[in-house]
Amino acid sequence: MVSPKHLVAELFSKTIQDYPEEIIRLPASGSDRIYYRLVSKGKSYIGAYNPIIKENRAFISLTRQFISFKLPVPQIIAINDSQTSYLLEDLGDFTLYWLIEQERKSASNWSDRLSQHYLKAIDDLLNFQVTVRHGLDLSEAFPRKTFDKQSILWDLNYFKYYFVRLVGTSFDEDRLEDDFQRFALFLAEAPSTFFMYRDFQSRNIMLFNGNNFYIDYQGGRLGPLQYDLASLLYDAKANIPDEIRKSLLEYYLKQAISEKITSEDRFHRWWPSFIFIRIMQALGAYGYRGFFQQKQHFLLSVPFAIQNLENLLKEYGLPRGYAELHAVFEKIITNQYLRSFGAKREKLKVTITSFSYRKGLPADTSGNGGGFIFDCRALPNPGREERFKNLTGNHPEVVQYLQQSVEVADFLENCRSLVMQSIINYQQRGFTHLMVSFGCTGGQHRSVYVASKLAEHLQSFQDFETELIHRELSSADQVIMD
Repeated sequence: MVSPKHLVAELFSKTIQDYPEEIIRLPASGSDRIYYRLVSKGKSYIGAYNPIIKENRAFISLTRQFISFKLPVPQIIAINDSQTSYLLEDLGDFTLYWLIEQERKSASNWSDRLSQHYLKAIDDLLNFQVTVRHGLDLSEAFPRKTFDKQSILWDLNYFKYYFVRLVGTSFDEDRLEDDFQRFALFLAEAPSTFFMYRDFQSRNIMLFNGNNFYIDYQGGRLGPLQYDLASLLYDAKANIPDEIRKSLLEYYLKQAISEKITSEDRFHRWWPSFIFIRIMQALGAYGYRGFFQQKQHFLLSVPFAIQNLENLLKEYGLPRGYAELHAVFEKIITNQYLRSFGAKREKLKVTITSFSYRKGLPADTSGNGGGFIFDCRALPNPGREERFKNLTGNHPEVVQYLQQSVEVADFLENCRSLVMQSIINYQQRGFTHLMVSFGCTGGQHRSVYVASKLAEHLQSFQDFETELIHRELSSADQVIMD
């Protein structure tokens, strides 16, 4: 079976007539799709792999139509024959959520620049929502063409089975099911003649060349106005200040009313309930990814979502007739274990060391023990070639030699995945040190290259420290980088 990486690499090669010089797997998101950045001769594209062809068709169909409507979405560069892989315009790495994190490091916490991006997002959201008026074809919509009662019940049960049950919250099954049925009926009464993006939130808004661009709308369908605005304004870790959220809501309503999209009364009739279901859907997703799939960084969003839920209950409350659902909410809000995820602890330090097996394993100066020792001796060895003997894994000639090896790239990717899994787990458990070592015969070429590449990847993260040590290299050789 051909691997996802090779599929996107083949598509890239076929498209630009050149094999990629660099293939970087991008961090996993909230889906099972796999993304790579492929680079060659100044060209950079994003390669996507997804075995669910119907979902790919939905994304491709929507993208082509949005581009025809002049909406800011990534261009599709190429699609393979099986429709399991496609290439997209590379919009970089910076999202609206990244900008939020940068602002939090400053004294202001929120800036005019952030507000301008959010106001632009609201303008664009309204443009997405009214594409139905302009003939948007949703015949390829996946998994459903309308956010109807069935879709709503899926979200409610997602919350019940992947969050409420997994965190051990007790409830009466029959009474909660009755509440769900009534809640779904009420929500299904909302006008659903608009395009519903489904996941309109800060991580899906790319900042590129000073503008907003939008990704991950493959689940789009006909639906109500309120859901996407709730996704944006009650995005858990974005943690938008209340006064900013209120002003953004007012701005949205002013624009929507002026364009005769809705009226204030009609919008507010369903507004609080759609915030509730969006928070419930998000908690279900955090539970599924965090508890069930053991991707524990998703659990860091749980306290923010719970705070939103608490604030919402205080501001709007639940209508009468949802006693069991209200009881479940109260149990979640008062659960201190759930609210402690991501509590501030001493920063984790990841020490990456290259070494020679001839001189023994690196010493663990932290005293913690554990960590990883990866054996690079099965990789192609530049040291066997005369031209590389006096060079190291940090010299451009050696870097180029090793980068051309698919075997080396796969090894590095597998190491990176294992290390990231431990980093996330160590942070959750409050550990303060993780040791990662790469050994080869002389500690000069392969181990140095792989250690440097992993360190380069980890140094892009701000929530832990990365230290790189090449034990067998001189101080001069340490600083030569590709």
